[in-house]
Amino acid sequence: METLEFIIYPDGRVQETVTGIVGTSCAEVTAAIEAQLGLVLSHEPTSEFFATEVQQSGLANTQSTYSDW
Repeated sequence: METLEFIIYPDGRVQETVTGIVGTSCAEVTAAIEAQLGLVLSHEPTSEFFATEVQQSGLANTQSTYSDW
């Protein structure tokens, strides 16, 4: 589940936390929002940023061996 959380401080700063988005696509999702918010003071990637997305295919390979016992 993709989640964007914003904390707006009394002095106008905004803290954005993104969860559920794997890899660098997080930056693509948040780029337009950050452009509207203004200057980005810091960027702290989470472990999800460095993870790679695993895609499963619907194909399964099976191998059978028969013994001549």
